Amino acid sequence: MSSPERAIEARHLVKTYPVRGRKHGIRALDGLDITVPRGMIFGLLGPNGAGKTTAVKILTSLARPDEGTATVEGIDVLASPGRVRHVIGVVAQRSGADPTATGRENLVLQGHLYGLRSGEARARADQLLAHFGLSEAARRLVRTYSGGMQRRLDVALGLMHRPSVLFLDEPTTGLDPESRAAMWQEIGRLAGNEGMTVLLTTHYLEEADRLASRLAIVDRGGVVAEGTPDALKGELRGDVVQVELAAGADQAAVRGVLGGLPGIRDILVAGRSVSARSDDGAAAVPVVLAALADAGVPASSVTVARPSLDDVYLRYTGRRYSEAAAPDTETGYEREPEMAEVGR
Repeated sequence: MSSPERAIEARHLVKTYPVRGRKHGIRALDGLDITVPRGMIFGLLGPNGAGKTTAVKILTSLARPDEGTATVEGIDVLASPGRVRHVIGVVAQRSGADPTATGRENLVLQGHLYGLRSGEARARADQLLAHFGLSEAARRLVRTYSGGMQRRLDVALGLMHRPSVLFLDEPTTGLDPESRAAMWQEIGRLAGNEGMTVLLTTHYLEEADRLASRLAIVDRGGVVAEGTPDALKGELRGDVVQVELAAGADQAAVRGVLGGLPGIRDILVAGRSVSARSDDGAAAVPVVLAALADAGVPASSVTVARPSLDDVYLRYTGRRYSEAAAPDTETGYEREPEMAEVGR
């Protein structure tokens, strides 16, 4: 039974999408487990194709898993999908608003779909339009809205019936920096001031670091690490020394050269990029560069930084985050199907 302190629970979710002409389909989820306490922003962080959207589709009753269980606000998603839909709001990757209707018409219709009386629906629509700075555009067709305005309307649609849990699937993809910052502020307000539970999926490291009170790093359909952003980064002692090798450098010799240096650990060579950890990165830089030069391995640049979520991802998956979005033809992990434009 679901704990009253847990807004979302998923256990051993497995989902495979069949692909015509393939013996094995796309394994989007491979035993995913998450637990989301009430009243917080919980982030699912991972590159495109990691399984984030598929997990949200299952939790919002838009898809059924091949295996596993899921509850939202203590309601079994598989047994009672209708009940789940009344306690959640969903903002999908693609806008679900009708572009041929006005912003206000979209909101009022959404209210009617959730059983609000006409007067209540109009009042709630006006409240949300004002809150999201859309009052002046309320009577304009949605197809005339900018990307940022459409995204704000999408969030307003998800909040129309006052859900207790809000799912945001890649809510800032495609937004300009100013619109993204405004969206971050609004997401923080929902959890901080209104006590709403927010499950946020994102492939932006900065977004997860800034917004999520707790996050799960998803890779190849499963959770590889979970905790607060600070705790996850705190597991990595010391500094990260990042070296970019010059063209033509002998990459095979790098690990052997650095592996013999005192205080250098967690060495990873990926193409021309080399990363290692040291308790004192500033002191390690001249030692590392001298050792590489003595071995005839020239470096083009070197940087030192405190641990980041990229380093956490590297630790648990063995590759940089920027390298993880490419399809893996051996395992079949690749970009998963996007969420449907319905489902609020």
